[in-house]
Amino acid sequence: MSGVTDLPAWAALPVSLLLILGASIILIGALGLLRLPSFYQRIHGPAITITLGAGCILIASMVYFTAAQARLVIHEVIISVFLLMTAPVVSMLIMRAAVYRDLRSRKHNAGATAGGVYTIAEEETPDSTAPAKR
Repeated sequence: MSGVTDLPAWAALPVSLLLILGASIILIGALGLLRLPSFYQRIHGPAITITLGAGCILIASMVYFTAAQARLVIHEVIISVFLLMTAPVVSMLIMRAAVYRDLRSRKHNAGATAGGVYTIAEEETPDSTAPAKR
């Protein structure tokens, strides 16, 4: 087989549907990245769509190359496993780094304390009634 025109109909239909679905999911995630107001809300769009959208595109690639080469092609399974293992961990580490940054800089309105899990420790003020140390 030399190209897309020689692809059988049983493979062309699922490949095209999976590519459209994967591209739509990734586009929705990108729009969420642009439209949501805070960093903590914006991180959810790409974190979820990278696994679901890329998974659809990788399955489409598996079906296409399996039909084109007349043998089972499963290289994309390794890529899918890698994405499923690393994407949530990376997103979680980025969110924790942002929470740590906001707590260290004592940003009250940044969103780090929104769920009530983290609190910003107030700075201790010297007691005005205590005698000053010399």
